Amino acid sequence: MRDTSGTETSSKRAVSRSSRLSLVIAVSASALLSVVGPTHAAAAKDPLPADIPDYQAALNAVKSADVLNTVCRFLRTPVPADGAGGPVQTIPETAEPRQGLPAFTINDPVARNEITPGFVAGTANPLPTEAIQLTQLVSSLSATVNGRNATVTLAPTQGGGWHLAAVSDGDSDAAYAGKATLGTLVFTEPQIRGWYQLKLNTVEPLNDQARQGLGGQASVSLSDYQKLVKARYADKLPGSEYATKGYSSGYSRQHAQDDGPSSTLLLASGSSAALALAGGAVVLRRRRRASTH
Repeated sequence: MRDTSGTETSSKRAVSRSSRLSLVIAVSASALLSVVGPTHAAAAKDPLPADIPDYQAALNAVKSADVLNTVCRFLRTPVPADGAGGPVQTIPETAEPRQGLPAFTINDPVARNEITPGFVAGTANPLPTEAIQLTQLVSSLSATVNGRNATVTLAPTQGGGWHLAAVSDGDSDAAYAGKATLGTLVFTEPQIRGWYQLKLNTVEPLNDQARQGLGGQASVSLSDYQKLVKARYADKLPGSEYATKGYSSGYSRQHAQDDGPSSTLLLASGSSAALALAGGAVVLRRRRRASTH
């Protein structure tokens, strides 16, 4: 009788790989993060999600007094109405940032995934593990505060862990990121603030920007989606003439002072979708609102 044990083992491995591929939904970000899978917030009674590296550090960050006080200071300061390039104002120090504000907490963070540069350039295969990467974690508030909500963005810390990268107006990022389920991936195309859901190798739009990004189609294959983003951005990647002229992710870059002390919070106007930690100062910009319908 022919020995089929090797064939069976190879077959099992192939099935296992295929199963993992349908579940794994994000990969390392700039060599700081390990390969990760489908993401959703962990309830306190549940085990920490294995798909987000150092998740306990992320929880500790969003539940810390420092981050809560920063959010309170942000919520106490009116968001500038000026357009991009408007004045940058310092958020005043407050002895009791929470005083006078309704009680709220910061929800557990969820993964914010983006398309990878290699996927955009066409050098990466149209596979979930090569097309999408985990770049940040985002959290919303447990309740609106004086009619406002906010998003807390965490960035990976070199060497491990997470730190506060930004606080921004609105909660659309966290709302979309939280739509990920077991076996699906939610990711953003930040250049147009499009949000998509990836089911196996099928990309479906979650908001109007994404629907426009797909040309009005209800869904496309991941391979066809790669062709679309390659046509849109391949000539705008880091190192391109577009990038060297001061544009980032399709938006004119808002330059912030890079010599401010870490205790100084700056509030800048503009429509940039990206909020940055620059020179130790958290730069808070007005977000472009996106429909969650």
